[in-house]
Amino acid sequence: MQQSPPSEQSGPTSTARLFSTTPRSGRVWRRSRAGQLGGSAPYRALRQHLRPAANGLAIGIDIGGTKVAAGVVDAEGHILREARRSTPGSNPRSVEQVIVELVEELSRGTRIRSVGIGAAGWMDLDGGTVLFSPHLAWRNEPLRDNLQRLLRRPVMLANDADAAAWAEWRFGAGQGQDRLVCITLGTGIGGAMVMDGRVERGRFGVAGEFGHQIIMPGGHRCECGNRGCWEQYASGNALGREARELALANSPVAQELLKAVDGHAERISGATVTELAIAGDAASKELLEDVGDWLGLGLANLAAALDPGKFVIGGGLCAAGELLVAPARKAFARNLTGRGFRPAAEIALAALGPNAGLIGAADLSRVSSRTHS
Repeated sequence: MQQSPPSEQSGPTSTARLFSTTPRSGRVWRRSRAGQLGGSAPYRALRQHLRPAANGLAIGIDIGGTKVAAGVVDAEGHILREARRSTPGSNPRSVEQVIVELVEELSRGTRIRSVGIGAAGWMDLDGGTVLFSPHLAWRNEPLRDNLQRLLRRPVMLANDADAAAWAEWRFGAGQGQDRLVCITLGTGIGGAMVMDGRVERGRFGVAGEFGHQIIMPGGHRCECGNRGCWEQYASGNALGREARELALANSPVAQELLKAVDGHAERISGATVTELAIAGDAASKELLEDVGDWLGLGLANLAAALDPGKFVIGGGLCAAGELLVAPARKAFARNLTGRGFRPAAEIALAALGPNAGLIGAADLSRVSSRTHS
């Protein structure tokens, strides 16, 4: 069944309208000139439609492999209060208990409208069950129902990359875009899309696994089981691996890298290289440029398939800033299909940093919870 464009609907906003998993109608929405903030009329109408009550506060929770971060977020995307806990192993019940503790702590003396959970993994189409999570022992876990029973308030469940993309679209570097693709560069590569005001999850709810497009057939083995995946060439792990190989070969250009880890080449990480590149080390800058080239090539592939108006690049590797993004833009322009005869997507750094997932989860929950109020 096709969904009508959000700007033509009225009444409460449901979770299903925020997460698109069905074909959209064939209507084309034209963007405003130069992608100006505010975008097209449907975009402006959509943002007005999504605007919740001014005093509506929500709690966003970002669950990672080592920490659980939570915060009270207002209607403008500002974090008012924060709290953190260590991730208590992989037991689902223990993680639920930590979430309950964080919500109770942050909601004391404050009226909380809803709770949004962002976590790595695949969610079912209904958004109630975690089908699989790489960090935690969640396998077909009915997390939303469990938490709603414990918290006695609306709970929204989302993939962490989807939540971060939503936050950048609502409050960050993706404002004004009706076709936005977000890429997260960390240990691997995460991705998400916001299309016509909805998080696009694909037919089965598992869209956005951009890091596993095969970009070099027969290349480096990936943890997913394939060879040559994009994240094996354009991630923090890839950057660290290339630097370690250079150091283990005792290359004369790797002396600063070895000095930074007291001669223990196995300790070199992507963060090590990034810090040295920012400090001016020539070898580290060259390594980052190589990763930027791979990044730009992968973005050109995505542009050929998805034709977004903008790519927003986030994640820990983006601490390198233009040292990474500038070569990515050059490689993107060099590899873009139809280059010279078509508009090209912008490439920009994310604006909200490591809090994007938390902010996005809170905002998604606030908007979707209007059906319960």
